Amino acid sequence: MTRFDYFKTKDAYADYRKCGYSKKFLEEHRQEILLHKAAKNAFDELHLKKLPKVKNLSAEYAEILAEKKKLYGEYRQIQRAKYDIDLFLKSGEEQKKERVRKHNITR
Repeated sequence: MTRFDYFKTKDAYADYRKCGYSKKFLEEHRQEILLHKAAKNAFDELHLKKLPKVKNLSAEYAEILAEKKKLYGEYRQIQRAKYDIDLFLKSGEEQKKERVRKHNITR
């Protein structure tokens, strides 16, 4: 369930309440009302008394995205360093094997 589902069906549910929970209205708008109730229950389970505003969510998302980009840059540097170290160690092992091979040949 999404916030969009909740707001999209809010008017239909309000009309249903205004009609005194009419069975006829319920039958005509069953899907919208059930979707609204499900979305409301989902938010209640999350203990959200008031749904967050899109503006606040957008600002929070922008902050998180900026932090992600910063951390990703650091991650790439670490990955590059790891690659360089692995390459160095691998070449060191290969050099050692080559020396052993040459030493065995000269015997």
